[in-house]
Amino acid sequence: MEKSGIEKFKEHNRKKFLVLLVLAALIVILSLVVLKINSDLDSFSDLLNILFNKGDPSNDDLDSILVWDLSIPRVISAILAGFALGISGTVMQCVLKNPLGSPYTLGVSNAAAFGASIGIVLLGGGIITGQSMATITINNPYTVAISAFIWSMIATGVIILLVKVTKVSPETMVLAGVALSSIFSAGISFLQYMYNEYALSTIVFWQFGSMGKATWDELALIFIISLVIIIYFLYNRLDYNALDVGDDVASSLGVNVNRLRLVSLFAAALLTAIIVSFMGIVAFIGLLGPHIVRRLIGNDHRYLLLGSMFMGALILLVSDCIGQNLMDFTLPVGIITSFLGGPLFLYLLIRGYRKKKLDIRKLISSRGGSK
Repeated sequence: MEKSGIEKFKEHNRKKFLVLLVLAALIVILSLVVLKINSDLDSFSDLLNILFNKGDPSNDDLDSILVWDLSIPRVISAILAGFALGISGTVMQCVLKNPLGSPYTLGVSNAAAFGASIGIVLLGGGIITGQSMATITINNPYTVAISAFIWSMIATGVIILLVKVTKVSPETMVLAGVALSSIFSAGISFLQYMYNEYALSTIVFWQFGSMGKATWDELALIFIISLVIIIYFLYNRLDYNALDVGDDVASSLGVNVNRLRLVSLFAAALLTAIIVSFMGIVAFIGLLGPHIVRRLIGNDHRYLLLGSMFMGALILLVSDCIGQNLMDFTLPVGIITSFLGGPLFLYLLIRGYRKKKLDIRKLISSRGGSK
């Protein structure tokens, strides 16, 4: 007997929910694997013993210190950054109607990086606490975060202005993002050139995306801000579905399109700024996560938002583990994600160009047939 439309719909939703459960389970499993590998423990039983029998926080056991003070903050950083950048990319692609949109491709990450560089060098946010570059720290994270947020807002404002005034195509918007990235990269280079070698080394070290920079206090701040914004995005999941159909349809369903678009973009920019402030530039997570998940569960934002978060976390966990163990030295995670995201970005550009070319041919042939 053939299933009814409602039964098919429910079954389809169950499959999407199952995908989310699998992704969430993979995050837990992969986190444990990464903790074991990065902590150089002999077995998972050793890891579980440290996790569940930590005991006194002042415990001087080397393995315990390695797990709790180095490995766990690194894993949590990867998960939080993956959540934030993954969902930000999904929201940007929806409200801008641009499949190539993400904090990195639209220049928001570089704008936040420029703002953070100003905070580090000019506003006293960063210091060098030792002779090694590994001991460079951000001693005033709030100054750096606020500066990064302000400049990411400027970049977001430019993007909104382009969308409102010029009605640019998705490809042109990405080119504008490249131009914005170049401008802010030039600003960062100017700061590096004008100030002393300590300022230069601080900016260079910080620019390389790394999951090992944030402290427990900073992770708590990132978690609180991310949680509030993610709840806002999830609350508006049905509005994003309506917006996907079209502005007119969304408006007819009672969605305040302009407010939703503005608040969503600014919220995504804030999420990007807070991640960039404490972890540096992590490229393409906002592009990779959403597009991989769309292949699995489609474009329903009830599932896509969570799926993009989970996929972003998985990509960052794997990338950071590769960077930690591929060579004798630690490779910044931003380099790994750039290697992964660059080819996908080119593929999406080429696919978009071919689709537009095909649409033009169909339009010409239909007009020719109607004569």
